[in-house]
Amino acid sequence: MIVHSDRPFQIVYSIFSHEYLGLLFESFAVQLDEKGRLSLAYQNISSANAADFDSGIDKTDYALIKLMDSMQPEVVIKPYMKKNNLRPKEYLAKIFDSKTEDKTIQELVFRNLEIKRSKILPLLKGKRLFEMASDGNPVWKEIEVNTEPAKIVFHFEKGEYNTQYYPRVKHEGRPLEWQHKDGYLICKDPAWLIVNQQLYHFDKEIDGKKLQPFLTKSRIMVERKFEPQYYRKFVTALITQFDVYPTGFQIHTEQGTPEALLTFNELPGGTGADLFGEDLDTTNEDVIVFQLRFKYGEFDFEIMSKDKEGSGNSCRFEEKDGEFTYWKTIRSDQIEKRFETILKKKQMVFSHGKFALPKTKAFEWLGNYEDYLKENKIKIEQRGSLSGKTFHIGKAQITIEVNENIDWFDVKAQIKFGVYLVPFVKIRKLIMQGKSEFELPNGETAVIPASWFVNYSELFNFIEERSAEELVLRKHHLAFARELQNGELIRLNLSLKLERLRNFDAIDDYELPDNFEGILRPYQHAGYNWLRFLNDYQFGGCLADDMGLGKTVQALALLAHEKAENPGFTSLLVMPTSLIYNWELEAKKFTPDLNILVYSGTQRLKDPWKFRGYDVVLTSYGIVRMDIDILKDFYFNYVILDESQAIKNPTSNIATAVNKLKSKRRLILTGTPVENGTMDLWSQMNFVNPGLLGNQNLFKKQYLVPIEKQNDREKASRLNAMIKPFILRRLKSQVAKDLPEKLTNVKYSDMTPEQEKVYQEIKTYYREKIIGELDGGGRGTQQFTLLRGLTQLRQIANHPKLTRPDYEDGSGKLEDITYMLQETISENHKVLVFSQFVRHLSIVRAYLDENNIPYAYLDGATKDRQGQVESFQNDENIKVFLISLKAGGVGLNLTKAEYVFLLDPWWNPAVEAQAIDRAHRIGQENKVIIYKFITRGTVEEKIMALQDRKLALAGELISNEESFMKSLDNEDIRALLD
Repeated sequence: MIVHSDRPFQIVYSIFSHEYLGLLFESFAVQLDEKGRLSLAYQNISSANAADFDSGIDKTDYALIKLMDSMQPEVVIKPYMKKNNLRPKEYLAKIFDSKTEDKTIQELVFRNLEIKRSKILPLLKGKRLFEMASDGNPVWKEIEVNTEPAKIVFHFEKGEYNTQYYPRVKHEGRPLEWQHKDGYLICKDPAWLIVNQQLYHFDKEIDGKKLQPFLTKSRIMVERKFEPQYYRKFVTALITQFDVYPTGFQIHTEQGTPEALLTFNELPGGTGADLFGEDLDTTNEDVIVFQLRFKYGEFDFEIMSKDKEGSGNSCRFEEKDGEFTYWKTIRSDQIEKRFETILKKKQMVFSHGKFALPKTKAFEWLGNYEDYLKENKIKIEQRGSLSGKTFHIGKAQITIEVNENIDWFDVKAQIKFGVYLVPFVKIRKLIMQGKSEFELPNGETAVIPASWFVNYSELFNFIEERSAEELVLRKHHLAFARELQNGELIRLNLSLKLERLRNFDAIDDYELPDNFEGILRPYQHAGYNWLRFLNDYQFGGCLADDMGLGKTVQALALLAHEKAENPGFTSLLVMPTSLIYNWELEAKKFTPDLNILVYSGTQRLKDPWKFRGYDVVLTSYGIVRMDIDILKDFYFNYVILDESQAIKNPTSNIATAVNKLKSKRRLILTGTPVENGTMDLWSQMNFVNPGLLGNQNLFKKQYLVPIEKQNDREKASRLNAMIKPFILRRLKSQVAKDLPEKLTNVKYSDMTPEQEKVYQEIKTYYREKIIGELDGGGRGTQQFTLLRGLTQLRQIANHPKLTRPDYEDGSGKLEDITYMLQETISENHKVLVFSQFVRHLSIVRAYLDENNIPYAYLDGATKDRQGQVESFQNDENIKVFLISLKAGGVGLNLTKAEYVFLLDPWWNPAVEAQAIDRAHRIGQENKVIIYKFITRGTVEEKIMALQDRKLALAGELISNEESFMKSLDNEDIRALLD
């Protein structure tokens, strides 16, 4: 019968019994008669048509209708049907048929329905509920929904021979007669009871299984022999959750304000993640596990678990001489949560009742918040230790004062753990060894705070012990000390002279010496001022301007000043052999008064005392390495290293040799202070300011690993602050505003079919070999194979002749190169052609010879370097200069070139930039156009993409082949060889 929504109606809910699913609910709209009574006209309501009756439906009704829709038999069974040809009704009958039944699905369905009933019943308060008649009438018998909960008390009578157990129920203060009344439980979890057409729920959500037997029984009897176990388990649990009236045994109830205990115990390192499901980053450091516990009387308890049944109360059972006694504690959930909130404000958030920290962080936390815990009446208590230690709890304090002395800084330090003064030397030694524990005079074990390892480990390593009482810090650590002072980690007392160098930017403007012939650009003069500043304060430094900005002329201006200020002193300039002639020419041009000696060649006079008649000695790294036993005994004014990346490997023979040279001052010049990694930086900075970055092992631990392996930006910032005063780096984009524009283009070339056939053949071979090794284990064994394979693929991308001399076909890249060479030559432009493969240059060279195109050529075997440079610079007929990377990457001024061709991509973008800077440098008047030749669909493309993603480290850190290989993971390798 249709119910008209434009006439009075009411939404009601009805209980009915399904043949398989038990008690279910349905929702109905029932028409009202003229007296406002329910009529016989009713209509089922679902989410599909509820909106038609919106005028009589509230938010709760919509929720109830939706839940009751989900109880429809076909909806309930559908998730379990999977792929089945049966209709839901047929499948439901099959699941419950005694011959085909599935007990597992039955259990899942019943559990699902019970959950839905537990959600529906609380929403029925204030609604009309009925039992459905057998003919389907939804309003057969009305059930009153009580809003006030009923209270239940369990009675236990322990007699001489047995125990009798029964519950008593009260509702609104009056006893409820509910047993033997044909009542039933409509929901068991939690219990909802219908009796005498009344629906009841209970103030403490009781499991209906505890009430079910008493619907038809008055009491339950427990035999004497089962009593101990019954009381220990069932009765204890019941007393914990509910009110129990005892006869024949005692229940002592404790209730009051709890005392908060923050307890801790020690666990072995590495267990934190296992316990708490998260990485504590302990690096195998022992873990301290905290628990917040609450003491009521003589007993204490852990935090109430949110997922445990019951109120969180506690009950302890005691049996003595057949007498049973219970100790029940009624806990204050509100007070306990307040203590949890107090600790949460200090970042202590408990998971499963526990909170874990690495040991050094844990005791630092306790020390920092000791007063806070006392103010909030939270007592700290140790419970358990790995080795029986009693740990010291209290604030650890460190005070460090750094005072300027004549040639160094004096360091005064005081360390306290609680009331105990601890010698600084002892703590310093422990931190340098990575140890965190030591014993106090009272026998307690003190733990060094984690932040001390972070904040002071570098300082402690830089401090030198002149004696047991005298601790000093070298003056070139001024910037580092200033950084610590800014972080309020130390007190720094400076003279007025050093104080004005607060940020190392209060540098005086110095006049150029009279014996310097030339004009310095403003940024070059600023560089000269910086070099003079280092001189005045007895610091070494690194002039790291971009290629082409005139590092040579700035250094010559300083040497001219030294001749005028300190005549009779000799300085040593060390450089690659190829640059000696260039330095000699520049010195004659800008500082003709300097008396220059070139200490090179097989005819050199190996007598350093002859140096005293010269202002500057020019020599090469190779000569220094060979003659170091002679040179190390001469005391130079300055030792200056040009292209100082030559000593980037601190264990190399040349690095070892130059560090043996003696001098008053040291400088280095380089356009790429970092090529392979941060260790390059250590090697060079340790040369100019020994000890600035600590020893090699310290630097690796404190900076290299955190920066390169862990991408630690804070460490990179700290390192930058330490070296900033001693490195001057200007980019062309910043200072050389008068340089012409530089445009970079990528020219993509396609392989010829024959070239692609060779490429695929080699790629397949190495892919199977390398991927097989990857799947088989570690990376170490196949790194050389990978490098060799990628190198061959790169060579084939240029021209297969580089790997197969008998190859007779063409190369797509060579076609593009030769075409563009013809274009630039025909337009009367000069071009530099760079390749790292000499054989590739030979192929281009053969083309130029065949076509009678004049060119200059430079590789490692070229004897007359300067002659080739001058030919290109001065001969209008020579438009092309073929240059190998290693031979021509540095030390060349080729400002006549307007084009730069980079024939193959390089692992190190900085080296690529150096090649470009042969043309794009001071003196260049034309726009410089760069073309990078990339063969499409080869490793060249993929290497470029990987470099963009992987090689940005510490601002300017760049990788070579070896470090690039180390940065690749297995997925990268597969992508390269795909």
